[in-house]
Amino acid sequence: MKFETDHKINRILILIIIQIMIISFISCNSDYMPKPRGYFRIDLPEKSYQKFDTSFPFTFDYPTYAQIISDDQADNKPYWINLDFPAFKGRVHLSYKRIEENLPSYLEDTHAMAFKHISKATAIENRTIYNQQDSVYGLIFEIKGLSAASPYQFFVTDSIHHFLRGALYFNVAPNNDSLAPVIEFIKEDIEHLITTFKWSSVDLTE
Repeated sequence: MKFETDHKINRILILIIIQIMIISFISCNSDYMPKPRGYFRIDLPEKSYQKFDTSFPFTFDYPTYAQIISDDQADNKPYWINLDFPAFKGRVHLSYKRIEENLPSYLEDTHAMAFKHISKATAIENRTIYNQQDSVYGLIFEIKGLSAASPYQFFVTDSIHHFLRGALYFNVAPNNDSLAPVIEFIKEDIEHLITTFKWSSVDLTE
């Protein structure tokens, strides 16, 4: 059983490395030179977190100034939720899926969703998520560009049972130059979510 688990973890790590190589190749071929940025002053709340710990197959810490809302458009997907930031008109879509011998398909879909913004992006930077203690592995995609609709996406998986994807959107016209302070602020909250993320022991046979 341990050999099988190690084999699956190695498989997901290999797939992640392949994705990193593809993204790095595309990013390195960009001739874009960023312009100096100027921002309006935005009052940001003090960082404070609370735990999302229910009957879901995962837990994490999220900001006290954010709201957890069920995704009403996700039929028959009880573990799909939105993390809303009302003050900033921002939303992080969190979509959970159970793995049933289809992890490569989920990885391919996630890669495609990140790269569908490539026409509006100037670069896509990525970082690996590797938490062996809690079996949380994945990738973070930072999508650069003034008109990129989703500037920050990620996925986490244990490579055996669980897969969760997250994507940040704003309910305003894309202008990531003026939104930059807010994006950076929420990005810290998402990374705190990832750092505190754990899989729960729930019955997955239902």
